[in-house]
Amino acid sequence: MVGLTDRLDGILGGKAAGLLDEVFAIRTVDDLLRHYPRKYIHGMSVWGEDEVPPEEGEHITLVGEIDKAEVRWTNRQPKREYLVITLGKGRRKVTATFFNAKYLKKELVEGVRLMLSGEVGFFKSNMQLTHPDFLVLESPKGRVFGSKSLKAIADSSTSQSGELSMAAFERDFFPIYAASSKLQSWDIYACVQQVLAVLDPIPDPLPKGVVRQRGLVSEDEALRAIHVAEKEAEREAARERLTFDEAVGMQWALAGRRHGELSESGPPAPYRDDGLAAALMQRMPFELTAGQREVLGVVTEELAATKPMNRLLQGEVGSGKTIVSVLAMLQMVDAGYQCALLAPTEVLAAQHAQSIRAVLGPLAMAGQLGGAEGATRVALLTGSMSAAQKRQVRDEVASGEAGIVIGTHALLQDAVEFKQLGFVVVDEQHRFGVEQRDRLRAKAPQGLTPHLLVMTATPIPRTVALTVYGDLETSTLRELPRGRQPITTNTIFITDKPQWLARAWARINEEVGAGRQAYVVASRIDEDDKPTGEQAGPPAETVVALYERLRHGALAGLRLGLMHGRLPADEKDAVMAAFRAGDIDVLVCTTVIEVGVDVPNATMMVVMDADRFGISQLHQLRGRIGRGAHASLCLLATKLPEGSKAGARLTAVAGTLDGFALADLDLQERREGDVLGLNQSGRPITLRFLSLADHLDVITDARELAQSMYARNPDDKGMAILAGQFTGTDRIDYLDKA
Repeated sequence: MVGLTDRLDGILGGKAAGLLDEVFAIRTVDDLLRHYPRKYIHGMSVWGEDEVPPEEGEHITLVGEIDKAEVRWTNRQPKREYLVITLGKGRRKVTATFFNAKYLKKELVEGVRLMLSGEVGFFKSNMQLTHPDFLVLESPKGRVFGSKSLKAIADSSTSQSGELSMAAFERDFFPIYAASSKLQSWDIYACVQQVLAVLDPIPDPLPKGVVRQRGLVSEDEALRAIHVAEKEAEREAARERLTFDEAVGMQWALAGRRHGELSESGPPAPYRDDGLAAALMQRMPFELTAGQREVLGVVTEELAATKPMNRLLQGEVGSGKTIVSVLAMLQMVDAGYQCALLAPTEVLAAQHAQSIRAVLGPLAMAGQLGGAEGATRVALLTGSMSAAQKRQVRDEVASGEAGIVIGTHALLQDAVEFKQLGFVVVDEQHRFGVEQRDRLRAKAPQGLTPHLLVMTATPIPRTVALTVYGDLETSTLRELPRGRQPITTNTIFITDKPQWLARAWARINEEVGAGRQAYVVASRIDEDDKPTGEQAGPPAETVVALYERLRHGALAGLRLGLMHGRLPADEKDAVMAAFRAGDIDVLVCTTVIEVGVDVPNATMMVVMDADRFGISQLHQLRGRIGRGAHASLCLLATKLPEGSKAGARLTAVAGTLDGFALADLDLQERREGDVLGLNQSGRPITLRFLSLADHLDVITDARELAQSMYARNPDDKGMAILAGQFTGTDRIDYLDKA
């Protein structure tokens, strides 16, 4: 008999097992049984009444009756006859074309009921299949036959006459699997049937009490029923169990990640009352909010311990995460360690360096005239620096002169060596893969695991925090610093009310006349830039064209600056510096200003073609204004109608400044495919049943269970089996690398 860990080549034969491995990396019985059906077909349905028709190129399997069969001839010489059959009528009509018509035209006639399996194409909006696999189910002649790939389904029970046994098809439903041109759904179904016929009862990886308390079916029942149960109630019970399996497996993997670091050596840095951190607290021109003080207290305590801190700090745009990180870095510098701050863009890295030097003043001027006693040095390293500049910064880092090192991906290069790295801060974590922050932490002395603080201004739904960031403890800043002004957001539907856009440009003129500044944001750089976001409606305006149009039109007379990602670094720096200094009135730009850019005098933003941006991205962009003493206005302009899906999304963004509410909305809209497909690993994470949008209670329950069981027995074999679907592949390798 057979178990879950057995390889398939010994059960299915080398050819079938080889195809499963090649197409889906399915190698074991467990791999195959967890390649769950993506849907089920019932009775005569061509596709479900409530389903959207399949997309071009998708491999599907249909069941239906031939309404029409025609023999046609090709136009080219020599002429060849081919057969076209039609199933269904109206929008549910499907045609299938066969080129061996001489053989099939006598068999595939009106009234024949059959299955078709192949790749979908469309011609004049009509769905069609070209030379699909087929299996005749009912025929006026009583003859039952079909393509080779479908014959295997009949339990290999072929009669002496060569006719196909129908035993395997006398069912109310059939599972449909993700498939390819090399490996059809029916091939996979045949393999599943073959494996289930010889499979031993599956041991349950969960304790009986856990299964019983939650009213779940056994693992054996679930893995069989999801493939072959004919009753929907049985399949639903299987889905419920497998959903819990996914949640527990992920949380066990994360528990192993968290507890695994308990034995690692973190750099202890007790807080010093006479150090740089205390000195900064004395000279800061503002008070920390209650939320900042609370988070800083937790971080201060964790940095003093020998266990490496692994903390996610999330907070609204402008909630003051950066000053918390600066105070934490100074605590580490006071203890003799270096700190690295990793930023996603050169603009943001340069701004961090400028703002940190400004807030530290003499505390960051080690070795300089006017520097405070015991001061450190803040170094900046970016890819666009000259070779001589990079060499100088690398020398400062290697010697330990630079206590705080700020940089982009340039920090990750092998040439960058730290003397005593003890703390890594990652800003805007969603812009980085875990491999990248892992490479930076690896620059610490051998045997030392640096503390880690991950920051994001994109609020994270609780389910995502418990899964994608589940190896990190989470702190949240919701309170905005005193004096922050409200941001009013409105949506402009240009097609319906073009005069509103004209009024927006007039309002910018008024703001500039009052001594303030504005942003105008576009989604594309120029015509070479591929469009992004929803593609309905007219093409999105480019930032280059918008800049030219505005400076010769509605904003003529104002000082306009152009900024986008393809400009040389020195030009970007010059434009940003001029805007910050007030020498540019209006910055026409792309999302290069999305994170970190801080110009308190900017009070207005117009986002053109706002439908091309996601919810979180719009919230990030909006956070560039409202940072000074004046009330601010954000206008989201779109050519799409108010009643469209994009229109509803923009109205939702305009309706609230609560980034956490928008994050939940964003998750509902994008679902977890995009959320889990972060740059965290080479391939996206696959959750078939667990939904980050719908299963908070399941995830929370699984997390509590995994934590309690891990504390009792971290070597539990059953739990390790469930976790294997996440830790055993490169899909979620970041759980081990985080």
